[in-house]
Amino acid sequence: MYYANYVHSGYWPSYYRHGNPGKPLTFVLVHGSWADSSFWRSVGAELAARGHIVYAPEYPGHGSDPNTNVTHGMLSKAVADFIIGHNLQDVILVGHSFGGSVVQKAAELLPDRLKRMVFMDGFVVGDGESLADQFPPAARSGFEQLRKASGANDTIMLPYPLFRDNFVNLADEALARQLYSEIRPEPAKPLFEKLDLKRFYALQTPRSYLFLTGDNAIQQGEGYGWHPHMSSRLGMFRLVVAEGDHMTYFRTQPAYYATKLIEASRD
Repeated sequence: MYYANYVHSGYWPSYYRHGNPGKPLTFVLVHGSWADSSFWRSVGAELAARGHIVYAPEYPGHGSDPNTNVTHGMLSKAVADFIIGHNLQDVILVGHSFGGSVVQKAAELLPDRLKRMVFMDGFVVGDGESLADQFPPAARSGFEQLRKASGANDTIMLPYPLFRDNFVNLADEALARQLYSEIRPEPAKPLFEKLDLKRFYALQTPRSYLFLTGDNAIQQGEGYGWHPHMSSRLGMFRLVVAEGDHMTYFRTQPAYYATKLIEASRD
């Protein structure tokens, strides 16, 4: 058994492990806002250690790319191009947070290459809506104000108190500060674009929703929230429930999340 890294320019290395007694799953892990592909590093390594093939592509306006003038279409196309460019088949396409909306649009471009979609507290946007539309009015207004304050950069940076209470509420203070130091301003345009998702909602691709019970990034309540509000848009889906807030356990409990992702991805 051994690991071998495959490095693709502009993307985080993927991991392979050989010697798995069963057929490995092929995961493509899509990160969310205020993150880059390294968000998946620990969970990806755990999946690989269990014999699975793991890719975590980066997309425009994130990671080392300084250009914040990007569109949602550019992001989903980058993920689809990565899958096609590496000739991946039977893909488990996983989207966390904003990455859920990227999975929705990327799936429209290559449904024949997908085995299953997994939304890990991922946005499931309604046809004709934007990601920002999924937030209660007060939160949406707050994001609009942060966007305006960024000026020509057209980005949104989370204030620490909001990040602490809504994204890493289960972390201790030291870890919360560390995680906050790693985020960067998020390109705003993709969050506010209205998405045509008619083709997505016509797909027959199997889908799962992995719900994190301590995730407070969206106010949970009538008309809002991860599950059952957004998950129910998937039609027939597999529900897997796990502990965790929006970001903390990706760093502190990667083996646990790897187990839950495999559960969400099984036949």
